[in-house]
Amino acid sequence: MSTSGVNEKVHHVVEIPEKTHFETLSKEPQGTAKIDYSYRAQWLRAAVLGANDGLVSVSSLIMGVGAVNRDVRAMLLAGFAGLVAGASSMAIGEYVSVHTQLDIEVAQIKRDKGSSRNGENHAEEEEELEEGKEEEEGVDHDDQNQEKLPNPFQAALASAVSFSAGGLVPLLPAAFIQDYRVRVAVVAAVASLALMVFGGVGAALGRSRVGVSCVRVLVGGWIAMAVTFALTKLVKYSGMSML
Repeated sequence: MSTSGVNEKVHHVVEIPEKTHFETLSKEPQGTAKIDYSYRAQWLRAAVLGANDGLVSVSSLIMGVGAVNRDVRAMLLAGFAGLVAGASSMAIGEYVSVHTQLDIEVAQIKRDKGSSRNGENHAEEEEELEEGKEEEEGVDHDDQNQEKLPNPFQAALASAVSFSAGGLVPLLPAAFIQDYRVRVAVVAAVASLALMVFGGVGAALGRSRVGVSCVRVLVGGWIAMAVTFALTKLVKYSGMSML
């Protein structure tokens, strides 16, 4: 009787799947891709910096020239000259800087490949197995490395275009306003609004705090315009005959 009872209990034993298997399935959502926002840093950094620099530089130039000369033509010529010079300078500087960074990263990749070839032989089989799995999943490390490398031409073009776009923001409204006081007020207001927009867009694309970025960019632009206007006024009233 005892043996038959044990046999019945054995036959009723149900194999329970491992809990970790279901946990791993639940932790791996289907059809979701992880976004690496570092890919956006190549063009986002150059574009945001270029737009802010163009906006602040041209606005400060217009305010500075307006402090000593109320003629609308003089203010516009100074702003346009600053726009062209700034866009060219930003593009060349960004190209040289990013190309230097590219050379450093390419050299580092070559050194890493050389050191990996001289490594232990027992790791080659494991790497081949992992590469086989990644090929089945469509993962290509060479393509990923190429995407992560900085692009000098892309950064230079982004800097030039964004600087020009930012510089046109205060330049266009100033061209249609004849009254000096209204012109200065409109330039300051438009520049302030654009600074907040550029700061917010950059923060949103980079998934950072939008409010903090807007305030930081706005305060920085105000300081630049105020310092330029005040120092130019000071030079005007310092006794220089040419002014």
